[in-house]
Amino acid sequence: MSDRSDTGEIGQGGGRNLPPLRLHVPEPRFRPGDTADFAHFDIPAAGTAPRPDETAAPGEIRDLAYGLVRVLDEEGQAVGAWNPRLPDETLLQMLRAMALTRAFDERMFRAQRQGKTSFYMKSTGEEAVAIGAAFALQRDDMCFPSYRQQGILIARDWPLIDMMNQIYSNRGDRLKGRQLPIMYSARDAGFFSISGNLTTQYPQAVGWAMASAARGDTRIAATWCGEGSTAEGDFHSACTFASVYRAPVVMNIVNNQWAISSFSGFAGAEATTFAARAIGYGIAGLRIDGNDILAVHAATRWAADRARSNAGPTLIEHFTYRAEGHSTSDDPGQYRSADEGSHWPLGDPIARLKQHCIVRGIWDDERHAAMDAELATLVRDTARAAEKNGILGHGLHHPMESMFEQVFEEMPWHLKEQQQQMLDEWNAARLTRFSTAVPHEGRASDD
Repeated sequence: MSDRSDTGEIGQGGGRNLPPLRLHVPEPRFRPGDTADFAHFDIPAAGTAPRPDETAAPGEIRDLAYGLVRVLDEEGQAVGAWNPRLPDETLLQMLRAMALTRAFDERMFRAQRQGKTSFYMKSTGEEAVAIGAAFALQRDDMCFPSYRQQGILIARDWPLIDMMNQIYSNRGDRLKGRQLPIMYSARDAGFFSISGNLTTQYPQAVGWAMASAARGDTRIAATWCGEGSTAEGDFHSACTFASVYRAPVVMNIVNNQWAISSFSGFAGAEATTFAARAIGYGIAGLRIDGNDILAVHAATRWAADRARSNAGPTLIEHFTYRAEGHSTSDDPGQYRSADEGSHWPLGDPIARLKQHCIVRGIWDDERHAAMDAELATLVRDTARAAEKNGILGHGLHHPMESMFEQVFEEMPWHLKEQQQQMLDEWNAARLTRFSTAVPHEGRASDD
């Protein structure tokens, strides 16, 4: 009987004549100390992407998941079929909202560095993702954000002081210190509670959209996650349900090139685009210039109209760049080139819309500088008002027993017992401290 193991067909020695297997480990192109160069990116000219009908079958528009929808060209002109042709007033409102978001981020970042709060996350360089979408959606559409879409609240005119109170966890915090700083919740603004757990908002958004459709409502849902989070199981579960039930939902992937300290290659960017994930699920996929607010607005409006016409969900990849650290706990200089942001080929979203408004003759540098100064003053004065309600480092701002409240509509008996036990022990500890302090004071007066 012949031993076929020598041929590599079967047996313990199989494969001896084949090259050894190798595991591919993604590597970023630039490390600290390197000069960044994004010449390998294929950036098509603005205005070249076709705009299909909102009800087109996903298979008919698959090329849009691999290209890049762009509206603003290098001269600041809005060109092509995706040009939303927005009125001047709307353009200036979006410019102001982006500038206000950046001013807010700058002030809260400094507050964290001053020890007034424990944590903050800026959206610098990504303002167009949130602002453009907020202006394209209806006010009562429900947004399920990640932790870098504070611009949605700002675009929907949510009070800045309410956001600051939450960041400081002070006595003005409606959430009573139960959420980490920047984990906002504003039902009246159509802003679902932010979770620090990655991508849990995706299945929540799809479920909300399914419920809206089941009720015969007209409201849709929109949700956001980073490109790294597309590796989470929740993302894929949400895509399956959205596809099967044609849920009226807009699913946004914010590809800002970095997931904390891991570059996008670890989530699959070397193999294909993130918008291409839509194709396998039979979902419409768009890949857009995330630093072009007109492209963001146009793509979101297209996807929203598609959802409202019962044509199904859309997955949008926003190709953008995280200009600063992941959070105040992060030092991007430890893992990426220090000058990387200055070489980003798609520019700054605020500067690009500013240029467009100047080209249209509705704006100028003087008015822009005056607006920046006005917004800086507004944010500063609001921060001072919020700080009068307390800051994080000044101890508890809400009674300890409040941790048991507003969790259930009616508090269960066992939680009532725990709450009372905690109060009894707390009061006993206070009495003990008081009783030990009195004799000490008495001895001091007798001496």
